[in-house]
Amino acid sequence: MPLQDLTPQLRTRLNRMEKAVGWFVFLATVLLLFGFGYYLYHTAERKGWFVIKAPFHTYVQSSTGLNVGDPVYMMGFPVGQITRIHAMPPGDPHNVLVDFEIRDNYFRYLWTGGSYLKVNSAGFLNQRQLEVTRATNGYAIIVTQPISILGLDEAKRLATASPGDWQLAQEIYTEKTNLVFHAYDPVETVLDDSNAQLLAQCTFESNSIYVFNNKVNRNHVVASWDGRVQRYKIFQTGDDTAWLRTVEAATVSDQLQAMVTQVQAALPGILSLTNKISAVLDNAANATSNLNSTIVAAQPLMENFASISGQLREPGGLALWALGTNSNQQLATALTNVNTLMVNTDTNLNQLTEQIGATLENLAGITSNLNVQVRANSNLLGGISQTVTDADDLMQGLKRHWLLRSAFRSKATNAPAKK
Repeated sequence: MPLQDLTPQLRTRLNRMEKAVGWFVFLATVLLLFGFGYYLYHTAERKGWFVIKAPFHTYVQSSTGLNVGDPVYMMGFPVGQITRIHAMPPGDPHNVLVDFEIRDNYFRYLWTGGSYLKVNSAGFLNQRQLEVTRATNGYAIIVTQPISILGLDEAKRLATASPGDWQLAQEIYTEKTNLVFHAYDPVETVLDDSNAQLLAQCTFESNSIYVFNNKVNRNHVVASWDGRVQRYKIFQTGDDTAWLRTVEAATVSDQLQAMVTQVQAALPGILSLTNKISAVLDNAANATSNLNSTIVAAQPLMENFASISGQLREPGGLALWALGTNSNQQLATALTNVNTLMVNTDTNLNQLTEQIGATLENLAGITSNLNVQVRANSNLLGGISQTVTDADDLMQGLKRHWLLRSAFRSKATNAPAKK
């Protein structure tokens, strides 16, 4: 039915329906675009499309277990991914080139003082993964500050105008290859007039110096440290990358092959050891057989020992076993003789004691009589004393007599002379 044939009421309702459908399609389209944009934003954020990515390259012995798009880890976190795996041309000393990217700000953990790339085993099916290690000293491998090549006078002028902003982007050596200034040293300190004599001995490329302004940053990497020339190398093209040393672990298959090789090398020794063990077991079986025969032969000895121990447990068994069957009679006779000896000894001892007592009584009588005599003759001791005195005078007179004087002369000694 043509639209002009409709009634005004139907045309009004149809226009309202068309507007509602138009608004619905518009809102659905807006929601669809918003959802798609939200998905793209989160995907870009997850993949690091909006962050700075630092390009690196390294060399490995084999590409086994490595694939483009595999994540690169640092401290257990995925910080980048592999972008290219390429075989090196014939004659090149390296085997496989691996390019990878590290997102901001993880690449700022990589310094020359200890950062390197590890190729680790990630499974039993020859999977491998890349892991970069962080460092805390040295120089940053990748920088976002633009590097400037300036003459010495111009660098000194800029550093004097804004002290603290300009720093060295290289190491400076003397002609004798002695390091005198390090990278990151303030330019105004290095180019100070007090160092003029030292700077005159240094070597510079085209009388220029590599510096950077630490206040200026780019939204992309601009240079990487080159250890061969001890300065930052400026990226000229989009293909420039920074090199990172690799420590490559052997794959699981190589480790298993090495293990199998070791087992094969050790197998003859293992077989020899099993032969020796078999010989030891045979000797042990022979020894147990001989021990069984010895035990059978020792059974009568054990029976005799049991019989002897039984006899020893009986009362008087030890004496009966040691002295024979007449041991009891002999012991009784010996005890009777000992008893008789003890009785006779007691009688003789009593007689000896009585005789000693009589002797002591006689001695007491003698001393008593002597005491009585001394008390009765009170001049006896005085006479004896006078006799001794007279004998001494006689001897002294004989010593002084001219005929007997030589008999009492004393011998000469070596005594010192009197002073």
